[in-house]
This record gives sequence, C-alpha cells and structure tokens, in this order.
Amino acid sequence: MSSRRFDDSDFVRACRRQPHERVPVWFMRQAGRSLPEYRAVRGAGSILDAIADPDRAAEITLQPVRRYGVDAAILFSDIVVPAHAVGFGVDVVPGTGPVVEHRFEARRDLQRLRLLDPASDTPYVIETVRRAVEMLDVPLIGFAGAPFTVASYLVEGGPSRHHERTKALMVGDEALWHDLMDRLADLAVASLLAQVEAGAAAVQLFDSWAGALSPDQYQRSVAPHSARVLEAVGATGVPRIHFGVGTGEILDQMGACGAEVVGVDFRVRLDAARRRVGPGRALQGNLDPALVLAGESAARDGARAVLAANGDDPGFIFNLGHGVLPASDPDVLARVVQVVHDEGRVRCE
Repeated sequence: MSSRRFDDSDFVRACRRQPHERVPVWFMRQAGRSLPEYRAVRGAGSILDAIADPDRAAEITLQPVRRYGVDAAILFSDIVVPAHAVGFGVDVVPGTGPVVEHRFEARRDLQRLRLLDPASDTPYVIETVRRAVEMLDVPLIGFAGAPFTVASYLVEGGPSRHHERTKALMVGDEALWHDLMDRLADLAVASLLAQVEAGAAAVQLFDSWAGALSPDQYQRSVAPHSARVLEAVGATGVPRIHFGVGTGEILDQMGACGAEVVGVDFRVRLDAARRRVGPGRALQGNLDPALVLAGESAARDGARAVLAANGDDPGFIFNLGHGVLPASDPDVLARVVQVVHDEGRVRCE
C-alpha cells in the first residue's frame, strides 16, 4: 500500500509545515502497558514474541487510535528488533528493557551484526505494517533505533545511566566505534525502508540516549551516522522525525541531520527549542509524561502551556516529552487529546 495515501492528513502536513486543519497529536508508547486492552492481548513471554505475531502486533498498533482518537499510529515493535533478528543475542526483559547475552566488546563482535534482510529476517514486521495500514484511517509511523542508542545497549549489555562503556569505546577506539555505528546504521536503513515500502507514512528515528553526550561528542561520533540513516530514508519522500531525551544542548545538531521534524523532550520550552533548531523544521513534543499521573486538571493545563509555547506555528505535532508512563490513566490521555484538538490553533501559510 502506498505510503503517500495520507499526504493530506493533518499529521503529514504538519510534518511538512503545510497548511492543515488542526494541531495533530499522538503519544510515544501510546500502545502499551497503560492500556487494559493491551494487557489483554499482549500475552505472556517476551515482548519480542508479541512483535513477531502480526495479528497481535497490528491489533496493539491500532488500540490507541480507537481509544484516544490520535492523529497517527506508531508501529508496535522495538528498536532492538533488527539486532535481535540478525542473531546478536538481544532480549527485552520486562521491567528492565533490552538485555544482551554477550555484549559488544571487540572487533570480532562486528561479525555478529550482519546485514539485515527484512523479507527473510523480519517478515513479521512487514506484515504488521501492511495489516495495520489496511485498517487505519490515520498515518502509520514506522521507526528504528538510531545507531548510538542501539550501540549503547549492545556495548553496555543493557540499560545504563552513564553509558561509560559506550563512551570509553567511542573515544578509546574510534575506528571500531565508527565501524559499529556503520553496521547499526545499515540495520536501521534496511528496516525503515522496508516499513515505508509496506505502507508507513512517516518514520521516527529514536536516539533516546543521545542526551548523554556533549555537543562535541555528538558532532564527531554520532551525528554523521544518524544523518546517513535519515538521508537514505529521505529518498522515499516520507516525513522523518528525529527524537532524543535530554537533547537540549544538541537540538541544533539534531536538526542539521536532515529530518523534517525534531522531537523535543519536556526539559526545553518549544519556543526556545524552535530557536535552537532553526527555521524550516517542524517540532514535536513536549508535555511532561509525569503530568498525566498528576490527574486531568494538571495534564490539561500542561497541554495548554505546550500549545501556548508553540503559538500558532503550523510545523508542530503535539506529543509527550517522552513515552507514556505505565501507570498513566488512559482517560486523562484522552482528555489531553481533546484539549489539543479543541484548542490548538494553526496559522495557515
């Protein structure tokens, strides 16, 4: 199915800074543990088992669209799926996140990151995209993990607060670091292109932990690889979103990597973020997910503050500043969507 089917949607037009009817909204991790219908369908076992089942994965992808009336769906998958599919030895442990059995330590480990063939390695992802797109009346966002964030899991062996092993490799063996990043960029490109070919109308590159880097580290060791991924997907013509957490000091560099949209976390006001990113880019964000836990009144007020910080700029997609927290009340999120749709104003240019 053509990825251009939703070119006239509010979401895609906002990504491209084109005139549209209302501020579009979706939430990172909108399909997940906060929804009782997700828990009913998810089943036991690793999340990778659910991802590998197109029936379950497509249903989970659609659940938040039905529940909230959001303006885009995001594929139910995980950023480590490509590395898992090529046999690197990654699992996703409930309550922990990605865990690697034998972490990346030396040049010999590059052999464990062969090229991804989506048709044979991840056919379930392609089938999930196709099924979801057939049933959706809003755009589907495909996604991949950015090379740095995926590398941090492979090198650390799991989630890390300080990314010390990752940074040590990055500065201690630059040649190996760039070879690793090249391999991971290849995985991301192959996965994203397959998702777009199957019908994804936009893509998001998650560099969740890029905020752990200094601007110099990001520019030297990370930005060129993320830019290569985004450039390769740019040839498809679909909008690209580039997101990270704690990235206030590198928003300008993230914008320069080439995506049409830069995601902003909750630590930076949107008006300040727009100045840092520069002209010509749309922004996505950035309600603090914790405000949802504070109840409907706090969440609605927070949403209004985000809308006010954006003004009436048409290049804006409302989202959280990171993912939906598991304890979030779905009814509160639904009220946030209502506020955005009812009160968001867009300047027609």
